[in-house]
Amino acid sequence: MITVSNIKVPIAKPIIGEEEIENVVEVLKSGMIAQGPKVEEFEERYAEWVGADYGIAVNSGTAALHVALLSCGVGEGDEVITTPFTFIASGNSILYTGAKPVFADIDLKTYTINPDSIEDLITENTKAILPVQLYGQSADMDKINDVAEKYGLSVIEDAAQAHGATCNGKKVGSMGDMACFSFYPTKNMTTSEGGIITTNDEELAENAKIFRAHGASVRYHHDEIGYNFRMTDISAAIGLAQLDKIDGFNDKRIANAAYLNEGLKDVDGVITPYCAYDSKHVYHQYTIRVEKGDRDDWVDIINDCGVGTGIHYPIPLYNQPIYKKLGVEGNCPNAELAADNVISLPVHPSLTKEDLDLVIEAVKKASNELD
Repeated sequence: MITVSNIKVPIAKPIIGEEEIENVVEVLKSGMIAQGPKVEEFEERYAEWVGADYGIAVNSGTAALHVALLSCGVGEGDEVITTPFTFIASGNSILYTGAKPVFADIDLKTYTINPDSIEDLITENTKAILPVQLYGQSADMDKINDVAEKYGLSVIEDAAQAHGATCNGKKVGSMGDMACFSFYPTKNMTTSEGGIITTNDEELAENAKIFRAHGASVRYHHDEIGYNFRMTDISAAIGLAQLDKIDGFNDKRIANAAYLNEGLKDVDGVITPYCAYDSKHVYHQYTIRVEKGDRDDWVDIINDCGVGTGIHYPIPLYNQPIYKKLGVEGNCPNAELAADNVISLPVHPSLTKEDLDLVIEAVKKASNELD
Protein backbone atom coordinates (compact mmCIF):
# COMPACT_ATOMS: atom_id res chain seq x y z
CA MET A 1 0.00 0.00 0.00
CA ILE A 2 1.31 3.44 -0.98
CA THR A 3 1.51 6.09 1.74
CA VAL A 4 2.90 9.61 1.73
CA SER A 5 6.00 8.34 3.56
CA ASN A 6 6.79 5.99 0.65
CA ILE A 7 7.14 8.90 -1.77
CA LYS A 8 10.67 10.25 -2.04
CA VAL A 9 10.01 12.43 -5.08
CA PRO A 10 6.68 14.31 -4.77
CA ILE A 11 4.64 15.25 -7.82
CA ALA A 12 4.64 18.93 -6.76
CA LYS A 13 6.45 21.14 -4.27
CA PRO A 14 5.76 24.87 -3.80
CA ILE A 15 8.92 26.95 -3.37
CA ILE A 16 8.63 29.70 -0.75
CA GLY A 17 11.72 31.69 0.23
CA GLU A 18 12.69 34.50 2.55
CA GLU A 19 11.55 37.09 0.01
CA GLU A 20 7.95 35.90 0.20
CA ILE A 21 8.07 35.81 4.00
CA GLU A 22 9.54 39.31 4.25
CA ASN A 23 6.92 40.70 1.85
CA VAL A 24 4.08 39.19 3.88
CA VAL A 25 5.48 40.49 7.16
CA GLU A 26 5.74 43.96 5.62
CA VAL A 27 2.06 43.83 4.64
CA LEU A 28 1.00 42.56 8.07
CA LYS A 29 2.87 45.36 9.77
CA SER A 30 1.32 47.93 7.42
CA GLY A 31 -2.21 47.18 8.60
CA MET A 32 -3.47 47.09 4.97
CA ILE A 33 -4.13 43.39 4.54
CA ALA A 34 -7.21 43.38 2.27
CA GLN A 35 -7.10 44.51 -1.38
CA GLY A 36 -4.82 47.51 -1.50
CA PRO A 37 -1.56 48.88 -2.95
CA LYS A 38 0.19 45.50 -3.17
CA VAL A 39 -2.63 44.09 -5.27
CA GLU A 40 -2.44 47.08 -7.59
CA GLU A 41 1.33 46.69 -7.92
CA PHE A 42 0.99 42.97 -8.59
CA GLU A 43 -1.68 43.59 -11.25
CA GLU A 44 0.52 46.09 -13.07
CA ARG A 45 3.67 44.00 -12.93
CA TYR A 46 1.99 40.74 -13.91
CA ALA A 47 0.21 42.34 -16.88
CA GLU A 48 3.50 43.85 -18.02
CA TRP A 49 5.24 40.46 -17.72
CA VAL A 50 2.52 38.81 -19.80
CA GLY A 51 2.46 41.59 -22.38
CA ALA A 52 -1.09 42.75 -21.66
CA ASP A 53 -2.37 46.22 -20.87
CA TYR A 54 -4.48 45.37 -17.83
CA GLY A 55 -4.46 42.92 -14.93
CA ILE A 56 -7.36 42.27 -12.57
CA ALA A 57 -6.42 40.15 -9.55
CA VAL A 58 -8.98 37.84 -7.93
CA ASN A 59 -8.99 35.20 -5.20
CA SER A 60 -8.76 32.07 -7.40
CA GLY A 61 -8.31 30.87 -10.95
CA THR A 62 -11.91 29.69 -10.94
CA ALA A 63 -13.08 33.18 -9.99
CA ALA A 64 -10.95 34.57 -12.82
CA LEU A 65 -12.74 32.34 -15.35
CA HIS A 66 -16.18 33.20 -13.95
CA VAL A 67 -15.48 36.94 -14.01
CA ALA A 68 -13.95 36.86 -17.50
CA LEU A 69 -16.95 35.06 -18.96
CA LEU A 70 -19.35 37.52 -17.35
CA SER A 71 -17.23 40.44 -18.53
CA CYS A 72 -17.49 39.18 -22.12
CA GLY A 73 -21.28 39.07 -21.83
CA VAL A 74 -21.70 35.30 -21.53
CA GLY A 75 -24.99 34.44 -19.86
CA GLU A 76 -28.19 32.43 -19.82
CA GLY A 77 -28.84 30.53 -23.05
CA ASP A 78 -25.36 31.08 -24.50
CA GLU A 79 -22.91 28.36 -25.48
CA VAL A 80 -19.15 28.32 -24.90
CA ILE A 81 -16.91 25.89 -26.77
CA THR A 82 -14.14 24.37 -24.66
CA THR A 83 -12.29 21.10 -24.04
CA PRO A 84 -13.50 18.24 -21.82
CA PHE A 85 -9.91 17.27 -20.98
CA THR A 86 -9.24 19.69 -18.14
CA PHE A 87 -9.93 20.40 -14.49
CA ILE A 88 -13.63 20.81 -13.77
CA ALA A 89 -13.32 24.56 -13.08
CA SER A 90 -13.02 25.20 -16.83
CA GLY A 91 -16.48 23.80 -17.48
CA ASN A 92 -18.07 24.85 -14.19
CA SER A 93 -17.20 28.50 -14.76
CA ILE A 94 -19.35 28.37 -17.89
CA LEU A 95 -22.22 26.78 -15.97
CA TYR A 96 -21.98 29.49 -13.29
CA THR A 97 -23.03 32.09 -15.87
CA GLY A 98 -26.09 30.10 -16.99
CA ALA A 99 -24.40 29.20 -20.28
CA LYS A 100 -23.77 25.71 -21.64
CA PRO A 101 -20.32 24.18 -22.23
CA VAL A 102 -19.95 22.55 -25.64
CA PHE A 103 -17.01 20.18 -25.90
CA ALA A 104 -14.53 20.02 -28.77
CA ASP A 105 -11.99 17.21 -28.97
CA ILE A 106 -8.28 17.58 -28.28
CA ASP A 107 -5.09 17.24 -30.28
CA LEU A 108 -3.47 14.05 -28.95
CA LYS A 109 0.01 15.52 -29.34
CA THR A 110 -0.51 18.62 -27.21
CA TYR A 111 -3.64 17.59 -25.26
CA THR A 112 -5.03 21.06 -25.96
CA ILE A 113 -8.22 21.81 -27.90
CA ASN A 114 -8.02 20.94 -31.60
CA PRO A 115 -8.90 24.12 -33.55
CA ASP A 116 -10.18 22.00 -36.45
CA SER A 117 -12.87 20.52 -34.20
CA ILE A 118 -14.35 23.88 -33.19
CA GLU A 119 -16.11 25.26 -36.27
CA ASP A 120 -18.62 22.41 -36.68
CA LEU A 121 -19.83 23.03 -33.11
CA ILE A 122 -20.69 26.69 -33.61
CA THR A 123 -24.39 27.57 -33.49
CA GLU A 124 -26.40 30.77 -33.28
CA ASN A 125 -26.06 30.48 -29.48
CA THR A 126 -22.26 30.29 -29.43
CA LYS A 127 -20.82 33.27 -27.57
CA ALA A 128 -17.20 32.37 -26.86
CA ILE A 129 -14.34 29.89 -27.17
CA LEU A 130 -12.46 28.92 -24.01
CA PRO A 131 -9.21 27.10 -24.91
CA VAL A 132 -7.29 25.55 -22.01
CA GLN A 133 -3.51 25.98 -22.12
CA LEU A 134 -3.01 22.55 -20.61
CA TYR A 135 0.07 21.23 -18.78
CA GLY A 136 2.00 24.44 -19.58
CA GLN A 137 1.56 24.52 -23.37
CA SER A 138 -0.56 26.85 -25.46
CA ALA A 139 -3.25 25.73 -27.85
CA ASP A 140 -2.91 26.93 -31.45
CA MET A 141 -4.17 30.43 -30.71
CA ASP A 142 -3.71 31.77 -34.24
CA LYS A 143 -6.18 29.23 -35.65
CA ILE A 144 -8.56 29.69 -32.72
CA ASN A 145 -8.55 33.47 -33.11
CA ASP A 146 -9.20 33.10 -36.85
CA VAL A 147 -12.31 31.02 -36.14
CA ALA A 148 -13.45 33.46 -33.46
CA GLU A 149 -13.03 36.45 -35.74
CA LYS A 150 -14.94 34.72 -38.54
CA TYR A 151 -17.97 34.17 -36.29
CA GLY A 152 -17.69 37.18 -33.99
CA LEU A 153 -16.87 35.17 -30.85
CA SER A 154 -14.96 36.11 -27.73
CA VAL A 155 -11.82 34.14 -26.85
CA ILE A 156 -11.01 33.57 -23.18
CA GLU A 157 -7.76 31.74 -22.44
CA ASP A 158 -7.81 29.36 -19.50
CA ALA A 159 -4.13 29.87 -18.74
CA ALA A 160 -4.22 28.46 -15.21
CA GLN A 161 -1.32 26.10 -16.00
CA ALA A 162 0.71 28.13 -18.46
CA HIS A 163 2.47 31.07 -16.78
CA GLY A 164 5.16 32.16 -19.25
CA ALA A 165 4.26 29.82 -22.10
CA THR A 166 4.31 31.22 -25.63
CA CYS A 167 2.72 30.54 -29.01
CA ASN A 168 4.29 32.00 -32.16
CA GLY A 169 6.34 34.37 -30.02
CA LYS A 170 3.39 35.70 -28.04
CA LYS A 171 2.93 34.98 -24.36
CA VAL A 172 -0.08 33.12 -23.09
CA GLY A 173 -2.31 35.75 -21.51
CA SER A 174 -1.95 38.24 -24.33
CA MET A 175 -3.61 36.43 -27.26
CA GLY A 176 -7.33 36.32 -26.46
CA ASP A 177 -9.90 38.90 -25.43
CA MET A 178 -9.19 37.88 -21.85
CA ALA A 179 -6.99 35.30 -20.13
CA CYS A 180 -7.23 33.68 -16.71
CA PHE A 181 -4.38 32.45 -14.51
CA SER A 182 -4.37 30.50 -11.25
CA PHE A 183 -1.86 30.90 -8.44
CA TYR A 184 -2.77 27.76 -6.49
CA PRO A 185 0.29 26.42 -4.58
CA THR A 186 1.11 23.71 -7.15
CA LYS A 187 1.17 26.12 -10.10
CA ASN A 188 4.39 27.41 -11.68
CA MET A 189 4.09 30.41 -9.35
CA THR A 190 1.81 30.96 -6.38
CA THR A 191 0.12 33.56 -4.20
CA SER A 192 -1.09 30.73 -1.88
CA GLU A 193 -4.57 31.01 -3.42
CA GLY A 194 -5.44 33.51 -6.11
CA GLY A 195 -5.87 34.28 -9.75
CA ILE A 196 -5.61 37.09 -12.26
CA ILE A 197 -7.29 38.14 -15.49
CA THR A 198 -5.27 39.85 -18.21
CA THR A 199 -6.65 41.75 -21.17
CA ASN A 200 -5.81 44.48 -23.67
CA ASP A 201 -9.38 45.80 -23.66
CA GLU A 202 -10.08 48.66 -21.23
CA GLU A 203 -13.85 48.09 -21.19
CA LEU A 204 -13.45 44.39 -20.40
CA ALA A 205 -10.99 45.28 -17.63
CA GLU A 206 -13.49 47.68 -16.09
CA ASN A 207 -16.23 45.05 -16.35
CA ALA A 208 -14.01 42.57 -14.51
CA LYS A 209 -13.28 45.02 -11.71
CA ILE A 210 -17.02 45.52 -11.21
CA PHE A 211 -17.86 41.80 -11.13
CA ARG A 212 -15.07 40.98 -8.64
CA ALA A 213 -16.29 43.62 -6.14
CA HIS A 214 -20.01 42.99 -5.56
CA GLY A 215 -20.96 44.54 -8.89
CA ALA A 216 -19.91 48.01 -7.74
CA SER A 217 -18.30 50.62 -9.98
CA VAL A 218 -17.91 52.92 -6.96
CA ARG A 219 -18.45 52.02 -3.33
CA TYR A 220 -22.10 51.32 -2.46
CA HIS A 221 -23.18 51.88 -6.08
CA HIS A 222 -23.94 48.44 -7.54
CA ASP A 223 -24.41 48.15 -11.31
CA GLU A 224 -24.45 44.33 -11.55
CA ILE A 225 -24.92 41.23 -9.44
CA GLY A 226 -21.30 40.79 -8.53
CA TYR A 227 -19.17 38.69 -6.21
CA ASN A 228 -16.56 39.04 -3.50
CA PHE A 229 -13.65 37.77 -5.58
CA ARG A 230 -10.96 40.22 -4.45
CA MET A 231 -7.33 39.29 -3.80
CA THR A 232 -5.70 40.36 -0.53
CA ASP A 233 -2.48 42.32 -0.19
CA ILE A 234 -1.07 39.30 1.67
CA SER A 235 -1.51 37.12 -1.40
CA ALA A 236 -0.22 39.85 -3.71
CA ALA A 237 2.89 40.22 -1.55
CA ILE A 238 3.69 36.54 -2.10
CA GLY A 239 2.95 36.93 -5.81
CA LEU A 240 5.32 39.88 -6.19
CA ALA A 241 8.20 37.82 -4.79
CA GLN A 242 7.26 34.84 -6.96
CA LEU A 243 7.07 37.02 -10.06
CA ASP A 244 10.76 37.82 -9.61
CA LYS A 245 11.48 34.08 -9.70
CA ILE A 246 9.02 32.69 -12.25
CA ASP A 247 11.37 32.84 -15.26
CA GLY A 248 13.99 30.89 -13.32
CA PHE A 249 11.38 28.40 -12.13
CA ASN A 250 10.24 27.86 -15.71
CA ASP A 251 13.79 27.46 -17.01
CA LYS A 252 14.37 24.70 -14.45
CA ARG A 253 11.10 22.96 -15.39
CA ILE A 254 12.08 23.07 -19.07
CA ALA A 255 15.55 21.67 -18.28
CA ASN A 256 14.04 18.92 -16.12
CA ALA A 257 11.60 18.01 -18.88
CA ALA A 258 14.44 17.80 -21.41
CA TYR A 259 16.35 15.46 -19.10
CA LEU A 260 13.28 13.26 -18.65
CA ASN A 261 12.63 13.25 -22.39
CA GLU A 262 16.14 12.02 -23.06
CA GLY A 263 15.93 9.34 -20.39
CA LEU A 264 12.52 8.07 -21.47
CA LYS A 265 12.75 8.44 -25.25
CA ASP A 266 13.29 4.75 -25.95
CA VAL A 267 11.14 3.28 -23.19
CA ASP A 268 8.63 0.83 -24.63
CA GLY A 269 5.01 1.86 -24.24
CA VAL A 270 5.74 5.46 -23.24
CA ILE A 271 4.89 8.59 -25.24
CA THR A 272 6.74 11.60 -23.83
CA PRO A 273 5.35 15.16 -23.98
CA TYR A 274 5.26 16.92 -27.32
CA CYS A 275 6.19 20.58 -27.69
CA ALA A 276 5.12 22.38 -30.85
CA TYR A 277 8.09 23.93 -32.64
CA ASP A 278 6.57 27.41 -32.45
CA SER A 279 5.73 27.20 -28.75
CA LYS A 280 7.41 27.49 -25.37
CA HIS A 281 6.16 24.74 -23.07
CA VAL A 282 6.65 25.60 -19.37
CA TYR A 283 5.77 22.12 -18.05
CA HIS A 284 3.32 22.77 -15.28
CA GLN A 285 2.95 19.02 -15.66
CA TYR A 286 5.25 16.53 -17.33
CA THR A 287 2.67 14.08 -18.64
CA ILE A 288 3.38 10.83 -20.43
CA ARG A 289 0.88 8.55 -22.14
CA VAL A 290 1.22 4.79 -21.76
CA GLU A 291 0.34 2.46 -24.61
CA LYS A 292 0.50 -0.97 -23.03
CA GLY A 293 -0.87 -2.57 -19.90
CA ASP A 294 -3.21 -0.90 -17.45
CA ARG A 295 -2.47 2.69 -16.41
CA ASP A 296 -3.13 1.85 -12.74
CA ASP A 297 -0.44 -0.82 -12.83
CA TRP A 298 2.08 1.72 -14.14
CA VAL A 299 1.13 4.09 -11.33
CA ASP A 300 1.47 1.37 -8.65
CA ILE A 301 4.95 0.37 -9.82
CA ILE A 302 6.17 3.96 -10.14
CA ASN A 303 4.80 4.82 -6.69
CA ASP A 304 6.44 1.70 -5.21
CA CYS A 305 9.75 3.12 -6.42
CA GLY A 306 9.12 6.25 -4.34
CA VAL A 307 8.03 8.52 -7.18
CA GLY A 308 4.83 10.53 -6.89
CA THR A 309 2.37 10.63 -9.78
CA GLY A 310 -0.79 12.46 -10.79
CA ILE A 311 -3.62 11.70 -13.19
CA HIS A 312 -4.54 14.91 -15.02
CA TYR A 313 -7.36 14.16 -15.86
CA PRO A 314 -9.10 10.78 -15.49
CA ILE A 315 -12.64 11.72 -16.54
CA PRO A 316 -13.68 13.92 -19.49
CA LEU A 317 -15.96 16.60 -18.11
CA TYR A 318 -19.06 15.38 -19.92
CA ASN A 319 -18.69 12.02 -18.12
CA GLN A 320 -18.65 13.63 -14.68
CA PRO A 321 -21.75 12.65 -12.66
CA ILE A 322 -22.93 16.24 -12.25
CA TYR A 323 -22.64 16.91 -15.99
CA LYS A 324 -24.64 13.78 -16.79
CA LYS A 325 -27.25 14.93 -14.27
CA LEU A 326 -27.43 18.30 -16.02
CA GLY A 327 -27.69 16.68 -19.46
CA VAL A 328 -24.38 18.09 -20.72
CA GLU A 329 -23.08 15.70 -23.37
CA GLY A 330 -19.97 15.21 -25.46
CA ASN A 331 -18.24 12.88 -27.88
CA CYS A 332 -14.48 13.36 -27.88
CA PRO A 333 -12.59 10.11 -28.56
CA ASN A 334 -9.13 11.64 -28.20
CA ALA A 335 -9.99 13.13 -24.82
CA GLU A 336 -11.35 9.79 -23.65
CA LEU A 337 -8.21 7.96 -24.80
CA ALA A 338 -5.99 10.47 -23.01
CA ALA A 339 -8.09 10.30 -19.85
CA ASP A 340 -7.51 6.53 -19.70
CA ASN A 341 -3.77 6.58 -20.32
CA VAL A 342 -1.98 9.73 -19.09
CA ILE A 343 0.32 9.86 -16.07
CA SER A 344 1.97 13.03 -14.74
CA LEU A 345 5.48 12.71 -13.31
CA PRO A 346 7.49 15.13 -11.12
CA VAL A 347 9.08 18.01 -13.05
CA HIS A 348 9.10 20.85 -10.49
CA PRO A 349 12.16 23.10 -9.94
CA SER A 350 13.17 21.47 -6.64
CA LEU A 351 14.17 18.20 -8.31
CA THR A 352 17.80 17.10 -8.22
CA LYS A 353 19.56 14.99 -10.86
CA GLU A 354 19.21 12.04 -8.50
CA ASP A 355 15.45 12.67 -8.28
CA LEU A 356 15.13 12.78 -12.06
CA ASP A 357 17.16 9.60 -12.42
CA LEU A 358 14.83 7.89 -9.94
CA VAL A 359 11.81 8.99 -12.01
CA ILE A 360 13.37 7.59 -15.17
CA GLU A 361 14.30 4.29 -13.52
CA ALA A 362 10.80 3.94 -12.05
CA VAL A 363 9.15 4.34 -15.44
CA LYS A 364 11.61 1.92 -17.03
CA LYS A 365 10.86 -0.61 -14.31
CA ALA A 366 7.14 -0.31 -14.95
CA SER A 367 7.66 -0.77 -18.67
CA ASN A 368 9.78 -3.88 -18.15
CA GLU A 369 7.41 -5.47 -15.65
CA LEU A 370 4.36 -4.83 -17.85
CA ASP A 371 5.75 -6.56 -20.95
